[in-house]
Amino acid sequence: MQPIEEAIRIETRRQFFRRGANGIGGLVLASMLGEEAAGKTPSERVSGGLPHLPHFAPKAKRCIYLHMMGAPPQMDLLDYKPAMKNWYDKDLPDSIRQGQRLTTMTSGQSRFPIAPSVFKFKQHGQSGAWISELLPKTAEMVDDLAIVRSMNTDAINHEPAITFIQTGREIPGRPCIGSWIAYGLGTMNRDLPTFVVMNAVKSHPKSGQQAISAKLWSAGFLSPEYAGVGLRAGAEPVLYVNNPDGVPQTVRREMLNGLSDLNKMQHERIGDPATLARIEQYEMAFRMQTSVPEMSDLSSEPESTWKRWGDEARKPGKFQNAALMARRLIERGTRFVQIYHRGWDVHNNAPLVLPHQARDVDNAAWALVQDLKERGLFEDTLVIWGGEFGRTIYSQGELTPANYGRDHHPRCYSLWMAGGGVKGGTVYGETDEFSYNIVKDPVHIRDYQATILHLFGIDHERFTYRHQGLDAKLTGVEPAKVVKAILA
Repeated sequence: MQPIEEAIRIETRRQFFRRGANGIGGLVLASMLGEEAAGKTPSERVSGGLPHLPHFAPKAKRCIYLHMMGAPPQMDLLDYKPAMKNWYDKDLPDSIRQGQRLTTMTSGQSRFPIAPSVFKFKQHGQSGAWISELLPKTAEMVDDLAIVRSMNTDAINHEPAITFIQTGREIPGRPCIGSWIAYGLGTMNRDLPTFVVMNAVKSHPKSGQQAISAKLWSAGFLSPEYAGVGLRAGAEPVLYVNNPDGVPQTVRREMLNGLSDLNKMQHERIGDPATLARIEQYEMAFRMQTSVPEMSDLSSEPESTWKRWGDEARKPGKFQNAALMARRLIERGTRFVQIYHRGWDVHNNAPLVLPHQARDVDNAAWALVQDLKERGLFEDTLVIWGGEFGRTIYSQGELTPANYGRDHHPRCYSLWMAGGGVKGGTVYGETDEFSYNIVKDPVHIRDYQATILHLFGIDHERFTYRHQGLDAKLTGVEPAKVVKAILA
């Protein structure tokens, strides 16, 4: 007996009715494809998402998430600790460390000497926030930012920590936050991916090269259509979208029509919803042959763009270029853009590497916010800047007045958020004088994730997906709270 016939023969009553319900999906798909024939503009082609979302009026419609891979040292950038200058080369007190677990990179050290930041800080804006000299353009927009200095996580190594902040668990295999948003709220432009990911190159050869893989933007147990689509630097921004040599657009269209008919027949016989998702993915790839080249062509940008962003934004692969692409994507209806910038793993040579890392991102983040403001997009676009955990105040390896390294530190770190319902000019949370322990208003990863969902109008407790008999959530099963103090 053929496998398809066997599947039909053993079909249960429940599966039969579910298959009948799934048949409605074909009508939905036909309706979606019919929008193009009706001449609707991309902004009018809002589709997908769950019918009961958002739970309440959202403040954010889009997100640009700037993830600094490798963990920026908070005491060198956003968490000023002037008292540490008097602690240079003195051992971190046991009363501060409190027996905290260490990585294998410093657990063998005979002592843990304090390494004060060599960089100067000043207060900026009406909020009076202290910002490092490494981030002068960030300092200019400090009153647009909510700086959270009391972030904390459970993971002490990069791989589980990055997976945790992106997916809600340290173990791979679950949907990342961009996939959850795409699944829950759907697309705002069917000609472009709902969720796009870019990887930016680092500038300094001595900066750490943290590993990265596609599981960070995986859809996990959700349908693969909600996974992040990688946008690459170069002539082919999205893999496998362009037609092969010798295959004209008319032939590709005929091939897709035939393939769609076969998939529809398969769906009618088996009733697998993934078949409809496959049809839509093929159609999306076809539409992207036009939409992606138009989006990635920077020739239409006025000269004022380059005065603001700088010439580095012209170079594919650079963070500045990725951030500019992110602005162009969200202008065209992409809902979630994630940019990873590697090189922040400063186990050594921190005073040498950090100025280059900061130079890569500082002006670009500022230019991005200014562009969003000019275009009326800032109020409903959430911008996030930060890493997966913090760094230690004590030095890893040899300490000199001009050089030090910093190990991983999960107990506290800093990030900032802006736009999309965030209360600008806010500094939330406080750490001790060593930037080692939180002394006021801790924000766990789960709280942070619940707050992002809240800004999109989603109650994290009610946003679930049935998986292996459980109602899975981004924030997991442990308590999580929305950080209301940073909301506008």
